[in-house]
Amino acid sequence: MAGMPADGTVGVGRERFLADASARGLDVQIVQRLAAKSLEEAASILGITPADIVKSLVVKHKDGSFLFALIPGDRQISWPKLRSLVGVNKLSLPPADVALDATGYERGTITPLGSTNPWPVYADATITGRRISMGAGEHGYSAFVDADALTAALDAVVADISEPG
Repeated sequence: MAGMPADGTVGVGRERFLADASARGLDVQIVQRLAAKSLEEAASILGITPADIVKSLVVKHKDGSFLFALIPGDRQISWPKLRSLVGVNKLSLPPADVALDATGYERGTITPLGSTNPWPVYADATITGRRISMGAGEHGYSAFVDADALTAALDAVVADISEPG
């Protein structure tokens, strides 16, 4: 079936997302949306700007551990800033299968909420002070949440870790 996760389950990632959000006392709203071919198209479907969509990127340390970087859709990771903040000289974006193993989520659905591993979270300072949209653990769904509540609930390090896309 198109859109079905490789393991044949439907909604499991979204259920993990919701359970974790609830356990953290986060008020999230999940909306079903049409598939989008680009970030701009997804923003248009949701009636928001690309900057309001926050990408949850899985970043790999050379020691084999991971972290999440929350970056606004209209920006990209600043590798020098993130490496400096984390205190390492090498970080990378892992292949899709490695990201899936690290989080339990497929690319396009990744979120720190409900991740099968509680990796540290680093959030770009530009996401704060507003309501954002992010992955909800399943293709075809987006979640809306207050960014400040999210970063507090995740005990995220909020810092300047991005640059214009």
